[in-house]
Amino acid sequence: MAKLYFYYGVMGSSKTANALMVHYNYHERGKKALLVKPDVDLRDGKHILKSRIGLEHQCELMSNFIAYSQDEIKKYDCIIVDEIQFATKEQVDFLSDIVDKLSIPVMCYGLRADFKNQLFEGSERLITIADEIKEVKTVCWCGAKATCNARYNENGIVREGEQIELGADDKYIALCRKHYKEGNFGE
Repeated sequence: MAKLYFYYGVMGSSKTANALMVHYNYHERGKKALLVKPDVDLRDGKHILKSRIGLEHQCELMSNFIAYSQDEIKKYDCIIVDEIQFATKEQVDFLSDIVDKLSIPVMCYGLRADFKNQLFEGSERLITIADEIKEVKTVCWCGAKATCNARYNENGIVREGEQIELGADDKYIALCRKHYKEGNFGE
């Protein structure tokens, strides 16, 4: 039975690397899996999914994917979506329809919450309707479990601003709740 999966974790927890490895495993077994990402994620190129450790592969943009016919989607054994936090509620519902109507598993990877510890729209919807929710874990600089995505700049931790500001290690750090509250990112 196909399922809708949500694998969430903080920045730097290897979500994209995991998504790329799942894609490779399908390919290695002679199966077809499609990598998809929301249109807003252009950090590494329009049609590239790239992990911090250098793994990368071509992918489809969500806006193109939702225009696929059912016959086109049926060509795939699995749909793998990265950066799902940037998806809309309607896009997540579309992915759930693929599971429910076409019996194709959909594996979604992304952040649960933003730098203010507030849910993203896509993540909130997945928390509500996903069949399985699993955390991809990593640690804070202190060694404790990292649960918060802290945005920072030359002045320290940023507490205000737009929810979406693309970046990686240059703008974000994964912290435990204590160090997030303190604004202490280990310097």
